[in-house]
Amino acid sequence: MVREQLAGKNFPSDAVGKTSSVEGKLVFGSGGRVLADQSKIKVDLRTLKSDESRRDNYLRRNTLETSRFPFAELTVTDVVGLPSPLPASGDYQLSVIGDLNVHGVSQRVTWLVNATFQGDTIRGTATTSFRFADFDMEIPRVFLVISVEDNIRLKVNFVFSVST
Repeated sequence: MVREQLAGKNFPSDAVGKTSSVEGKLVFGSGGRVLADQSKIKVDLRTLKSDESRRDNYLRRNTLETSRFPFAELTVTDVVGLPSPLPASGDYQLSVIGDLNVHGVSQRVTWLVNATFQGDTIRGTATTSFRFADFDMEIPRVFLVISVEDNIRLKVNFVFSVST
């Protein structure tokens, strides 16, 4: 999600791209430690869609360069605030720390997570933000767009199944 100001509009709006092409897992070892070599989440950036196909095509070709960098991948290195053993129920606020690789650049990021535990299922949302330059991407500049805020906000709605 990125805030943009379009020509002919009196107020800024959020450009929101969505995809359900997300896969991955978190693996914990003894004592509740994250096993980073097995804890990866991968997003197919080629499948991102907003309410405007011209925007989507521009982002794929120019900003994300999905022909060269089709995926974003998060390698989770730590989860802060997660009880061990995992709770059977309840709401928790956690921090997920990991290395996010986008556009061929890897950066350490922290995701703020609201999670609900219910039996063998964990549901919730995770959010983080960063600047275009953090991942060597150009801020989009096109004719009908007056400005684009240099703040990319990511939000992931997730469902994890717990297995032992």
